[in-house]
Amino acid sequence: MTNGSSLTARGNPVRGVIEAALMIAVATLIGLALAPRWGTAAIDMLYLPPVLVAAIWSGRRTAMAAAMAAALAYNYFFTAPRLTFRIDSPNELLTVLVLLAVALVASHLAASVRAQAALARGHAGRNAAIAGFARRLLGCSGRDEIAAVAVSELGRLFACNTVLAIPGTAGGDTAPIAIAAAPATIRLNPNDVSVAALVLESGDCAGRGVDRALPTEWQFHPVRSNATTIAVMGLARDDGSPAVRRDQLSLLDSLLDQLALAFERDRLEQQASAHVRDRERDRVRETLLSTIGDDLHPPLRAMREAVDDLRRSHPADNPRLSALGGELARLQRYVDNLMELSPVDAQPPIAVGDGVTIDLFQRQVQRHGEEVHLAPREYAVLAELARHPGRVLSHAHLLRTAWGPAQEGQVDYLRVAIRGLRQKLEVDPAHPRLIVNEPAVGYRLASS
Repeated sequence: MTNGSSLTARGNPVRGVIEAALMIAVATLIGLALAPRWGTAAIDMLYLPPVLVAAIWSGRRTAMAAAMAAALAYNYFFTAPRLTFRIDSPNELLTVLVLLAVALVASHLAASVRAQAALARGHAGRNAAIAGFARRLLGCSGRDEIAAVAVSELGRLFACNTVLAIPGTAGGDTAPIAIAAAPATIRLNPNDVSVAALVLESGDCAGRGVDRALPTEWQFHPVRSNATTIAVMGLARDDGSPAVRRDQLSLLDSLLDQLALAFERDRLEQQASAHVRDRERDRVRETLLSTIGDDLHPPLRAMREAVDDLRRSHPADNPRLSALGGELARLQRYVDNLMELSPVDAQPPIAVGDGVTIDLFQRQVQRHGEEVHLAPREYAVLAELARHPGRVLSHAHLLRTAWGPAQEGQVDYLRVAIRGLRQKLEVDPAHPRLIVNEPAVGYRLASS
């Protein structure tokens, strides 16, 4: 027995009946040859193999017909009176009935095994189709490549024409747009587009061969991601018959789920790439701003000191020098405001010292998980130190940041704020290890 003969018999029931009849005839001839020498006691066993073969090859109906034919042949040729269907002996009648019962049970069992094997082959083929489809989609990058592979594979699996459409743009024409088709020359007519739009809106199948039959040759199925229909897959045959049978709908649904996952994966990859680009842009911007601040602060400070010297040495020019000093102060504020544009919202909380975390975006400071309440000037000083961990910031820089340019010389203000920060954050304020003093220069925040 081969798979080819099995498929042939299954596809042609008449041929299966003829083959079963021939096997019964062969069993009868063998029985007639053996009966004169060994008797008819075991002849009935010769009819069981043809019944089993008929069940495996052609199914339950052919096997039951073979069982009836086997019982009649045994009765006609091997029970007394022979060559008639009459049975005189109760033992012979019981033998025929037992043969019929055994043949029927055997045919039923063999047919059940055959059905289970066919079901297992169907499940294996279904799983292989889904796995192969998912593997092809996994190697795709970009929406268009995913769509092209999807229509090609579905067209091959279901031996039909395929087209994939997505929702139109939000502004203007919102009709579905076909982004891939197999063959590539396929175009949807206005009726097809209308049905595809209905499927996008409702999320239900529609078209030829489904419950919701509409005037179109296509069978449209939604491609869903969560509860949203993100695309529509259309399938059609050139002869007008339904592209997907009802017993194939579960396979198609599984394949469309894989397609939805591929689209979702591509969307997440695009978002991740955009996030990486944003982070890189913010990093470059932060570096640029920091460089600008470092480059501009020294010349601005030198110019302010020069203006102060000129005021002392040329009192007559004070009005013009005052105006120049005001412009320098305004420029200094612009630079300070520019420095404040650093994208702190993209930075994670900064961990320093013994369990101290500084969240510049939320403007929160915690120590061992508990929030520490700081005065506004204390937080301004700490935030500026946290933006440059490990770097020494001058007294003037910190005073200018927290109090403004007019208070750059008030070092006592800064010392009071630093003392308050050490009391609230240091393990031993008398021996600070978090906010370190650099004599005659400024302070730095010890990096973790």
